[in-house]
Amino acid sequence: MSLISSIPLRQLLAGMALAAVALSAVPTDSIAQSRRGDRDSGRENTEKSAADKEKDKEEWEGRDLRLDKRRADGPCPFVKVLYDAARYQDFEGGKVASASAKWTGEINGVVSDCAYRGGEPIELEMMVGFSLGRGPAAEGNRNNYRYWVAVTDKDQAVLAKEYFDLPVTFADGQSRVDVATKLENIVIPRAASTVAGSNFEVLVGFDVTPEMAEFNREGKRFRYVTSAQ
Repeated sequence: MSLISSIPLRQLLAGMALAAVALSAVPTDSIAQSRRGDRDSGRENTEKSAADKEKDKEEWEGRDLRLDKRRADGPCPFVKVLYDAARYQDFEGGKVASASAKWTGEINGVVSDCAYRGGEPIELEMMVGFSLGRGPAAEGNRNNYRYWVAVTDKDQAVLAKEYFDLPVTFADGQSRVDVATKLENIVIPRAASTVAGSNFEVLVGFDVTPEMAEFNREGKRFRYVTSAQ
């Protein structure tokens, strides 16, 4: 595997959207009209919801991920983010609190495509979207996030795993950075032409500590975002 580039999401052309946009999505208002007297209120809520949706669309339009379509004789491997390693949170002294937040991160989504013919190996490329945060307890404005990509077979046995560094620099006063990382030249050998891409899975996750993994397994979330955001 080779890490090709890390580029701000805003520079990407609109294409396939991230699977999750939780950090920037604007929640839409629920609309209930149980009585005729609620019609005006319901209309206002509808308009507001539409406006929120449009704003959300504009916000993420420049952050979408897209890969050039490639040709494959069969299905591609299933690519997903491992839940236990989908989020990264580093707190001063291990105390989960806003004042103790140092560095945080979340993998927002992954898009991928592959190519293979006959008995050739599978060539896979993917784009991973990250939202990375700097809290008040962070020292300096630069942090190196570490993540991994693993290939498994259908029995979930790990065939290969490689770690990558993702150095991020925050501007003064900046608490969040959105980044997309493109990975190419992921080659998965096949024993025969009858072995399709669906026999493999590709997993992505942060390099987390056991405490971070447990935090994620419990369904906890922590996102440090300033009031200005």
